[in-house]
Amino acid sequence: MGKSVVSRQSSVVSRQSSVASRQPPVTSRQSPVTSRQSPVEKRSTLDLDRLIHERLRLGIISALAVNERLTFNDLKRLLQTTDGNLSVHARKLEDAQYIACDKMFEGRVPRTEYRLTAAGRRALEKYLGHMEAIIKAVRD
Repeated sequence: MGKSVVSRQSSVVSRQSSVASRQPPVTSRQSPVTSRQSPVEKRSTLDLDRLIHERLRLGIISALAVNERLTFNDLKRLLQTTDGNLSVHARKLEDAQYIACDKMFEGRVPRTEYRLTAAGRRALEKYLGHMEAIIKAVRD
């Protein structure tokens, strides 16, 4: 049994080295296509704030950018989503300190209100600037 383990390991190593030998060597002279790209194209789409880029979270942030405060039910109606979906995405934005959540009671009825924080407004402005640069680069 010891011999078969050794022979399997050596065959795996030889397969890996044969695959590596088929690939052309990378030299410092080779440059990727990025040298001809504009500054926007050099930026990866991964540079987008993934927290904001998701559709529902972008909707929450955008709605709060044009309204000082919105209740949970207002956001739910506006974005046409479920309680669970809205609460999960709002929590992610709250954890990132992009939005603030205020919970209170009106009589015996709970009321949850959300508002955009200064950090959230800055993140949205940065996100929109990046999207505008991408759009401009595509049009040019």
